[in-house]
Amino acid sequence: MLKTIKDTANYIKTYIHAEPEVGIILGTGLGGLVRDIKIEVSIPYNEIPNFPVSTVEGHSGKLIFGTLGGKHVLAMQGRFHYYEGYPMSQVIFPVRVMKFLGVKHLFVSNASGGVNPDFEIGDLMIITDHINLLPNPLIGKHNPEFGVRFPDMSDAYDKTLVKKAKEIAKAQNIEVREGIYTATTGPTFETPSEYLYFRIIGSDTVGMSTVPEVIAARQMGIPCFAMSIITDLGVPGKIIEVTHEEVQKVASAAETKMTKIFTKLIEML
Repeated sequence: MLKTIKDTANYIKTYIHAEPEVGIILGTGLGGLVRDIKIEVSIPYNEIPNFPVSTVEGHSGKLIFGTLGGKHVLAMQGRFHYYEGYPMSQVIFPVRVMKFLGVKHLFVSNASGGVNPDFEIGDLMIITDHINLLPNPLIGKHNPEFGVRFPDMSDAYDKTLVKKAKEIAKAQNIEVREGIYTATTGPTFETPSEYLYFRIIGSDTVGMSTVPEVIAARQMGIPCFAMSIITDLGVPGKIIEVTHEEVQKVASAAETKMTKIFTKLIEML
């Protein structure tokens, strides 16, 4: 796997003129952030050797290199999920590649279901911690080039970046929440009892991504910042039938605010 990762990184290096400082992974309905990137290179995933391919609507499937907030960035317009049938090694493959391309910070976004009764559809939530109910992506043979065998996760989401993001949101008059994201396999949306369970164990939102990528990044020593857009609610009395199309619509409507925070935070790195 290490050779495959390095081969893919070397291929991408032939297209870019500088090391990307920031890696960005854009979730369902959130690919519009690339409109604010000064794009220099755009490579479809299916043209990148060894790269998985997005199979989910709302994930365009392009790797974007350019500048945002005055920094060189490498943005994934669409990610890979365990529920698509990919093994965890493939789900985190792009993050491994980013490390070997020189990425120093990882920014992640997702659409998620709010289980905190104080949340409303369209809210932005800064992720401060997570609960992982997916298979851990580090299971298997260990390669020390990726980092330690037992990485510490007490600071999965960089506290300095969280503090700065809150200051940016306040200055921009953008209301943000903060809380704990729980990752599940999907691809079903949750039952009312499952929503209740997630709230009982300490969740504020629940989704089907993000955590594997963050775990891989932290093993490799990359600080992470992540935000959820609350696209539906798993709160008693507010639970309605949810479709993937509705999730995309809500995410797209709220992504402008998230983009402002991401851009300014990257500028401050």
